[in-house]
Parts: sequence; structure tokens; C-alpha cells
Amino acid sequence: MKLTRKLVLAKAKASDLDSVKKLNCWGCNLTDISIFSQMPNIEVLTLSVNSISSLSPLADCLSLCELYLRRNMIPSLSELSHLRPLTRLRVLWLAENPCCGSDPSQYRLTVLRCLPRLQKLDNQVVTEDEIAMALMEGEEVTTPPGTVQNQLSTNGHPDAETENDPLNYNMEETNKIREELGMKPLSRDKFPSLSSPSTRETRLSMKKTHIVDAVLLLLRDLDEEELLVVHTATQNRLQTYTLDSGDTLHSGDTLHTQKAADIQH
Repeated sequence: MKLTRKLVLAKAKASDLDSVKKLNCWGCNLTDISIFSQMPNIEVLTLSVNSISSLSPLADCLSLCELYLRRNMIPSLSELSHLRPLTRLRVLWLAENPCCGSDPSQYRLTVLRCLPRLQKLDNQVVTEDEIAMALMEGEEVTTPPGTVQNQLSTNGHPDAETENDPLNYNMEETNKIREELGMKPLSRDKFPSLSSPSTRETRLSMKKTHIVDAVLLLLRDLDEEELLVVHTATQNRLQTYTLDSGDTLHSGDTLHTQKAADIQH
């Protein structure tokens, strides 16, 4: 069944689509929700217990804060790529869809890696520890092939930067954290292209990037004493690199002593 303009206005008791901010279409046997491409002001949307398989019409609902999709026919978590531009989205209920798979833990980490701004997923509060773990262990969600092709046909530039490009999104998130901590932002070349063939080196580079993201997130929660422990461990780790570069043991000991003195002060 297709959700029509007439049905939306009747359910929302509104005169036009732009004025609709909340809509409940629970159990309406919906398969086509293309109407939402014309509803940029929707904030709370209930679509549970339907037969929806694609989330692409929601990509332009930039005001969306809460989205309920429990018990639909969403086949793959790649559909979540359409929700990346929705920077206000804080609540998502996606349980009981085919895309959830048989591993609840991995499913949750993958969703949170794709949408780290979520505050509640499947009626369960999201913690900062979960976000940090998701950045390291969640699977990368890529845009469905059909959508990528449509973007290339529309833009004519395969490398064109768009708001919902997963690569740009990760850069934005990471550099925001780095800016808050007084660090220099990373350039685009630090992020391996998602369109490049997946090699061992590429995967290793991506893993290291996400580890850095997780560390930066965790630093926010540490107090002064805990930060001092991290600082000391970091300095010791840096000393190892110095020694490996050819410095003598004596100079390394001197460096360690000086750094320990600096930490105490």
C-alpha cells in the first residue's frame, strides 16, 4: 500500500504536508513511503508494523528526531545510510526487521557506528561506552548500490562530496571531537576512500582511525587523576618510539626522567 498525501493529511489533521510534524502510521500495511521526500518538517514518525523495505524517502526529513520502524521488512543495515544526514535523529526503534540478524550485540554496535548521535536504540538508552566500542567493533555501513549509482548519475562526479557521504560524516565527527580537545583537524587523505578496493592496509588504517575516535571520546569522561595516568602512559609509549628510532638507552632514561618531572609539575 502506498502512503498518499490525502492519507497523511487525514491522519495528521493538517491542511498541508509542510505543517505535519508528528505522524502515526502504525500497522497500515505500507510498502511505499515516497511521500516523505515532500515532508522535510516531520519530527516524530511512527511506521512500526508495516512492510517497508527502503528508507531512502526519509533522507530529506532533516527535522526528524524520533523514528519507529519496528516489525517491517528492511532487508539490510545498509538502508541506515539514508539516515546519516538526519543530524537531529536521537531515537530509533528498528528491532524485529530482517536486517537485525542473529547477533543482537553486533547489530547494535553496527547501528551505533553508523548513527553515533542516537540517544536511544530499540527502547534502550545508548551509553558513551557503547559509542566508543561501536567505533572500534561495529561494521561499516555502506550505501546501497542502487543509491550510489543514482547519486553518480545525478552529479556526474563520482568523487563529489555530499552531505550524506559516509566518509565526510566520519571526518566531521572525528574533527569535531579533535577541535574540542584543542587538536588539529585531520585532512581527507587520512580517511581511506570507501570506494577503493578493500585491502589489508586499508582495513588497518580504518581500524586505527576508529581507535583514535574511541580514545578521544573516552577522554571526555576522565577526571584529573585519570588523565594524569593516561598522560604518563602516553609519554612512556612515546619514549619507546624514540628508543626504536636509534636513541641510546642513556638518552632514553634521561628523557623519561625529564618527562616524569614535567608530569609531577
